[in-house]
Amino acid sequence: MRSAQACISGGNDRFPRCWSVRAVRVGLNGASATCAQKWTSDDVATWLVEQDFDDLVDLLCRQHKIDGRALLELNEQDLRLPPLQMPVLGEMKRLWIALLRLRKENAAAAVVSEHQFPVRAFSHFEEFSADLLIAEIESTDTRNKSILKTIIAGLYFAVAILITSLVMVIVHDRVPDSKTFPPLPDIFLDNIPFIPWAFDVCEILACFLGLVWTLVVVFHKHRLVLLRRFFSLVGTVFMLRCITIMITSLSVPGVHLDCQARYSDWSTKLYRACQIWYGLGMSLFNVRSCGDYMFSGHTTVVTMFNHFITEYTPDSWNYLHTTSWVCNLFAIFFILAAHEHYSLDVFVAFYISSRLFLYYHSLAYHAQAISSADSRTRIWFPLFWFFESGGQVGRVPNEYEWPLPSVSTLCSYVNGQALVRSCKEELTKLRSVYRIHFHRIQHFFLDRGGGQRISTIQEDRSKNE
Repeated sequence: MRSAQACISGGNDRFPRCWSVRAVRVGLNGASATCAQKWTSDDVATWLVEQDFDDLVDLLCRQHKIDGRALLELNEQDLRLPPLQMPVLGEMKRLWIALLRLRKENAAAAVVSEHQFPVRAFSHFEEFSADLLIAEIESTDTRNKSILKTIIAGLYFAVAILITSLVMVIVHDRVPDSKTFPPLPDIFLDNIPFIPWAFDVCEILACFLGLVWTLVVVFHKHRLVLLRRFFSLVGTVFMLRCITIMITSLSVPGVHLDCQARYSDWSTKLYRACQIWYGLGMSLFNVRSCGDYMFSGHTTVVTMFNHFITEYTPDSWNYLHTTSWVCNLFAIFFILAAHEHYSLDVFVAFYISSRLFLYYHSLAYHAQAISSADSRTRIWFPLFWFFESGGQVGRVPNEYEWPLPSVSTLCSYVNGQALVRSCKEELTKLRSVYRIHFHRIQHFFLDRGGGQRISTIQEDRSKNE
């Protein structure tokens, strides 16, 4: 409390002008005895005063008649936009954090009361489980949470590449016979002579861009954000590619390609899919496939590498950006010169990859204007919402650091100081958890009519202290 008394301006019969600290605490304990959804406007006002938001009682409780159910349904967009339109950002954020904490405590109280009303408590818990999950995802990222999101993005990327490899094996068995279905007319392929070594040069350029991108990720200060965005975008593009190459099987674009259907059982197909998977679909690693033309996977990879390199390096690195774009365009040219893809395959791949990259980053840069509680964001852009909520908002600053720990940090691990510090942090977390459980038990006894016993225990504890 900021003072011995919390005063509320503009009081009336429903909301007294001044409440003493003791009255506030007694009123809050009484309100906590029931589910927060059953709070009246008086209980909400009491809770606001207890949380040091006494200047908001008039706005929320008198003007807008906010009761317990309405309080739990408030989101950050409601606080930011009219009619509430809280002008102070810090106060709005603190109130939002307090609301998230109240939702968690209210859900925990519903679980405790399950012994009294099992069916009702279970349905009440289910009602808040989705809200708690959403609130947890949208909460501020910690180090462990950011690492977990990156691991999930990496698994999504690996699964997407594996599915793409399996689909490539399937469409290879469906490729039309080149003798019956010759290459389709193509304005570029008909005017560009076949260069046998062109496709190898394309893959060498892709490896070069991949090496540059790896160095950027290793030395970038926000490497987890970069990896998360790269995995989610490339995985999504390749999942889309699975659909397009499966829908329609085009004839081979060059007469030099020896493509024949190889009918085999599923175990052989899975083995060939794994070969494509860990061979990264590159002919340099003896991976050859046919039928996966619409759209070009090689163009997708080099385009993504190019965009990520130019985006996450400083604007002053003009030589690197120029080199990246030259490699991207030359790789596309060599794909066409090798007659490995139709011009349409390359154009669609470049367009989809670049547009998806730009759209994703445009949303990420304006994430502040997109409410995290907007259900449309969760429905239409689920990956964006999951990976970007609570994390690095806006454009990532291009800052670099040495990735390895310093000598002093290594010494602290050797002599055990880091272990001692970690143990202290874990003990602090355990103390906070036990404190939360004590408050839950207190609320449980209050519900059972044992409030007098709890108050006696607290008085004895204060006397002993």
